[in-house]
Amino acid sequence: MKKKWFTSLGPGLLFAGAAIGVSHLVQSTRAGADFGFGLLWALLLVNIFKYPFFQYGPRYATATGESLIDGYKKLGNGVLILYYILTFATMFTIQAAVTIVTAGLAANLFGITSDITTWSIIITIICFATLLMGKYKLLDNLIKVIIIILTLSTIIAVSVALFNTSRSYDFAQVIPEGALEIGFLIAFLGWMPAPLDISAWHSLWAIEKQKDLKKSFDTKQAIFDFNIGYAGTIFLAICFLSLGALVMYQSGNTFSGSAGKFAQQIISLYTENLGSQTSIFIAIAAFTTMFSTTLTTLDASPRAMAKSTELLFNNTYKFNYIIWIILLAIGTILILTLFISNMITMIKIATILSFLTAPFYAIANFILISSKHTPTNWHPSKAMKIVSYLGIIFLIGFSIWYLMNL
Repeated sequence: MKKKWFTSLGPGLLFAGAAIGVSHLVQSTRAGADFGFGLLWALLLVNIFKYPFFQYGPRYATATGESLIDGYKKLGNGVLILYYILTFATMFTIQAAVTIVTAGLAANLFGITSDITTWSIIITIICFATLLMGKYKLLDNLIKVIIIILTLSTIIAVSVALFNTSRSYDFAQVIPEGALEIGFLIAFLGWMPAPLDISAWHSLWAIEKQKDLKKSFDTKQAIFDFNIGYAGTIFLAICFLSLGALVMYQSGNTFSGSAGKFAQQIISLYTENLGSQTSIFIAIAAFTTMFSTTLTTLDASPRAMAKSTELLFNNTYKFNYIIWIILLAIGTILILTLFISNMITMIKIATILSFLTAPFYAIANFILISSKHTPTNWHPSKAMKIVSYLGIIFLIGFSIWYLMNL
């Protein structure tokens, strides 16, 4: 029974694998380093207000047997076209942002070369080959191992940091002021716990899982699976923020914009608490975390674009998915060649873009799950509707606030 329960998990952990990357390893740790525990309110609020819109992905997919992207077409070609444009406009920066962090960690771990561009190309090729050979089932199995390794190492690191720190904890919450601080807050919210377009990816993964397990992966199981993954991303986000707050806050140290130096700093955060002998294990955990994110995003964006293309042009194309992967891989490498000198700037651009596009996904998902296209027994409850309305107001309000402070 336990084995069956564990086997049935999948899309929720893939969601966690895609989410627990830049938003956690980079942004949450930076939030703790720069503001202490002062942005804990933002972390919790954005996770609460984004929750319904992420959950509507697997809910809709397993209740109807089709992805959110199919649902967008039912809402009108205009919605699908806008989704297509937004996905195309953001997928290259998202992929470049996660790849450059992975490349920095790889250079630090393997030491073959310190050239981040070279590592970015190598990682992209490895991910490309892995997806072509293993497809969804390999992703499904690999992510479970990676999440367990990361969770255990992070819990140990934070626990030791709590016992070792001599400073008192200050939980006073902070409202950022000034363009730079507000810009960081929006970037932090943009990918916390993940960009909202992952809801569409999740719906595609849920359908793949449903094909794999047939009737045993129903809507109830899909929501349970998602809740486990989502709870895990929140818990680990708090852990990473705590690690930055306990080790780096008011220490006089700041994170480097260089991918290689940043990787060294992240690993140092752990080894300062767990001891230098643990550095290899921490480096492996951090690398596998970012590698899983790079792998899942390289799979998801082309999968979403391939599906969108078929729906827009009412035609199926034999090598549609492969063409989009190749296009994304080439585009990612070109962006990294141009922006390789400043990782932090590129991540900031990608995360802010994700936050500014979030209201579209939130509104579209809410309308779809509440519409005639979803079986009425899977329409959101009154409580979920209230959180959805508040979430839409939250996302639009913060976007306007950011644009007014540019």
